[in-house]
Amino acid sequence: MQIIDKIQIDNALNFETLITAMQTGFAHDFGMPKRNVYQLDTNDSNHDAFAVLPAWNEQVIGVKAFTYFPNNAQSGYESLYSKIMLFSRQHGEPLALVDGTRITLWRTAAVSALASRYLSREDSRHLVFYGSGNLAEYMIRAHLTVRNIKRVTLIARNVQKVTALQAQLQAAYKDIEFVIGQSNEATIYSADIISCATGSTVPLFDGNWLKGGTHVDLIGNHNSDARECDSQTISRSKVYVDSRANVLAEAGELLIPIKEGTFSEDNVCAQLAQLAQQNSYARFNETDITLFKSVGTALSDLVAANHVYQSLQG
Repeated sequence: MQIIDKIQIDNALNFETLITAMQTGFAHDFGMPKRNVYQLDTNDSNHDAFAVLPAWNEQVIGVKAFTYFPNNAQSGYESLYSKIMLFSRQHGEPLALVDGTRITLWRTAAVSALASRYLSREDSRHLVFYGSGNLAEYMIRAHLTVRNIKRVTLIARNVQKVTALQAQLQAAYKDIEFVIGQSNEATIYSADIISCATGSTVPLFDGNWLKGGTHVDLIGNHNSDARECDSQTISRSKVYVDSRANVLAEAGELLIPIKEGTFSEDNVCAQLAQLAQQNSYARFNETDITLFKSVGTALSDLVAANHVYQSLQG
């Protein structure tokens, strides 16, 4: 059985081929039971959790196990640790143990970029990105892969981290302008794509600020009582999800408006698998606001881990 670490993953992956692999994986037959997330503390202020995510397709079987301790940074630890076990679909023998923490960064960004390929306007030029954590660089690079973005506005509470992120990205992309901005009406109205990868429990912007044609990408929140966008954003948007079962079990972005009576499960337009099967531009028109809510899927872990494993076989 092969042990695959984060360095091997980074050397094996690029977003162009990974996004293509995601499209293929979501478009074809797969098995993906509802994932099991176990809260480890009954205190409302503590969100420590352990999760198990199984999935399989015609090539491989996989299970990702991860721990999520959002307050770990205060003690010098990472907030998320995970491993992915891959087994052969043909005979069931173990193939690899893959660093799931690094896979999570790559696959989360690739999934959002795949959704953006279907849902954001093809002439999108301005990306507004919320967050400066581990996912930030991956998310931005993935979005830049699918749209000809000319300006990226970075919004984050941690000045030191967002300044370092700006410098790193500007050095890598000479033809794109990276600026540090504020969450206000002018910035939001000027955005073509808004991507949010934060730990915020309350909405990051006013949904009334969005202009027609904007695409909103939400990946930071996994809690039913928290959200990165307000109910107005949801009610104004054509809503798509990575997994209907997972999102409707975990994501306050949809669960809170459903509880308020301003949104319904039936208002979800499609899952990512349906978009991938169609594999074409999915906007009804250029003035709709589209929104993609992702909480992560076992299938995306399986596809990314297997993509790495196969690339390392020579």
